[in-house]
Amino acid sequence: MPVLQVSDLSLTYQIRQGEVKAVQGVGFELARGQSLGLVGESGCGKSSVANCLMGLLPDNARVTGGRVLLGGEDILSLSEEDLRKYRWRRIAMVFQAAMNVLDPVYRVGQQIIEAIEAHGMETTDSKARQRVADLFRKVGLDPQLMDRYPHEFSGGMRQRAVIAMALSCEPDVIIADEPTTALDVIVQDRILREFKSIQMENDMAVIYISHDIAVVAEVTDLVAVMYAGHIVESGSTADVLTAPLHPYTAALMSSFPSVRGERRPLAALEGEPPNLVDPPGGCPFHPRCPAATDVCRTEPPPRAVRGDHWAACWHPLDETITPPAGMS
Repeated sequence: MPVLQVSDLSLTYQIRQGEVKAVQGVGFELARGQSLGLVGESGCGKSSVANCLMGLLPDNARVTGGRVLLGGEDILSLSEEDLRKYRWRRIAMVFQAAMNVLDPVYRVGQQIIEAIEAHGMETTDSKARQRVADLFRKVGLDPQLMDRYPHEFSGGMRQRAVIAMALSCEPDVIIADEPTTALDVIVQDRILREFKSIQMENDMAVIYISHDIAVVAEVTDLVAVMYAGHIVESGSTADVLTAPLHPYTAALMSSFPSVRGERRPLAALEGEPPNLVDPPGGCPFHPRCPAATDVCRTEPPPRAVRGDHWAACWHPLDETITPPAGMS
């Protein structure tokens, strides 16, 4: 049984200009030990999905449909009080801006101890301190740093501390939202390797949210490509990144250099993402798609399926695939 099941999730934001359709019909499953990469341009809905899973949506957000089953229980139906019991204990998040996550006036170790004690993971302060020391070692930090303040940590050290906090209550699922943003590539690679090792050791499910294809390729088993609030392609990381079916995925791939393959010119994706207050009809990508035809402009795309790999597209890049008529 999957540890996390997201089915037909839809989410809107109410703003002055109208209702932003930020997430539309998103669905995926994760088993223990699996990792999923959510990729796409800024504003495509990746972080909205993450905040919805954590129950951390702003006041102007509204879930308009779908289910999120964590261990078989629909967390969208839980009260705020019950959600607090789930956060960190069942599902945790490594936030994008580590400096903003850590309270600048509290010592780093004490902040993690409070999370541990709030969820009853340890019964005494000394045991909680020992647990934080163990977590620091696990993420590559010296336990003697526990009593320092966030401003005394480098960017990489702060990111490791936030990962330690996410691990502190042994959650079933961790969401990593751009976990290595603003770090140099050497520190980034080291942290990703440590995080992957910890995931395997603890048999956790992990969702990586990133616009960096290289990061996703390195650490995930599955990929879901998002565009304008929709998942437009999904499958194993190897299938999606080596043989994409959707023109948008292919465009993303062509905008990233390869360090192992042949040198090739990088291609920019023309145009801008659509206005989600008034999204385009038919396929949401059709205004920017070089292969778009009349049917793309008027009809929602069906799924083109190749084994466990699919894309929502009228004209998949694999010409041997004929999309089933009427299938959405």
